[in-house]
Amino acid sequence: MANLADEYDTDVEFYVKPLTTTIHADTPTGAPGTLHDLLDQLGLERHEYPVGAPLYIWHTAPGHLAPDEQKRVATRAIPALLQAGYKVNCTSAVFDEAAYQQAVRDLHAAKPHPAVQRPAPAASPSRPAPSRRLP
Repeated sequence: MANLADEYDTDVEFYVKPLTTTIHADTPTGAPGTLHDLLDQLGLERHEYPVGAPLYIWHTAPGHLAPDEQKRVATRAIPALLQAGYKVNCTSAVFDEAAYQQAVRDLHAAKPHPAVQRPAPAASPSRPAPSRRLP
């Protein structure tokens, strides 16, 4: 099996598998579990081969969704992956500009905004400063 993430030195490669309509998300060999977990959380389905002691792990857009919705699921995952520091590539056959822009807006809206904090009042010295003596 070809692994495009290994081939192109990326963390995630989104593409349509040739001769199918399946949207794949390849991750490099030995990718951290946190990457696989994030892809799971973003709505992609994990696959392993062989089952139980996987040598190869990949994700797909859920097959029960319509093709346009599969593209949206894959595309909406990209901003979160980028924000987490992963290197991502997506073919034009998968990419949905409107879904990407909405995902970026959603991420921005979900970011906690730091509360305005007032500086603490200056502490008074525990003992008075020595007075200056003039000669």
